[in-house]
Amino acid sequence: MKQSQSPQDQPTRRSQRGAVLIVALIFMLLLTILAIGASGRSLLQERMAGSLRNAQQAQMSAETALRGAEWKLWLTTSNIGGHLDCLNGVISSDDGCVVYNPSNPPYGPGGDVTTFRTSQAWLSSIGHPYTGPNGSVDYTASATGYPQVANNPRYIIEDMGPELPQDAGTPSEAGDTGQLNGGAGTINLHVFRITARATGGNPNAVRVVQSTFDAQANN
Repeated sequence: MKQSQSPQDQPTRRSQRGAVLIVALIFMLLLTILAIGASGRSLLQERMAGSLRNAQQAQMSAETALRGAEWKLWLTTSNIGGHLDCLNGVISSDDGCVVYNPSNPPYGPGGDVTTFRTSQAWLSSIGHPYTGPNGSVDYTASATGYPQVANNPRYIIEDMGPELPQDAGTPSEAGDTGQLNGGAGTINLHVFRITARATGGNPNAVRVVQSTFDAQANN
């Protein structure tokens, strides 16, 4: 025999159905928070990977310009009559070379050499752009076969002066080789400091590298 529901049972079941709905909504909210958190971590990891790639690109680009400047310096000064166009008081536009003199404006606060060596921002008007060994590579283009960067790297070369012989005074930054400069049967060996700076794919990723290089000032 079918039993009829008492009027007192109906409100209780309605309230139970409402409690299930609230619990379901809470679980959906928790799942949404977890999904948003996972998405945020994925985006953060992607940005970190992109930043690392940009930093590596900038480092490699700067190293490329540094070695290119060393090669140019060696190749130019090793030829008979060859020499770099190093100016006193200004960076030359032809070779990006300047004679080292701390009392000259390029080495003062805000001077071109000081700014090039210390600035954290990219500089497009100081130094010499490096565009490959033959000057025909645009590293900002996408069809060159090289990783595309935001700017072509730039460098400056400083003629630090003659490399001193042993016990003749303060040794140069490159060390003391004991080779004499000037006079019969000697070579005119100078120390050159090369500073290169470059960006990665993002122009905000800037790297600066430096080396010293021994070469003949003229031949």
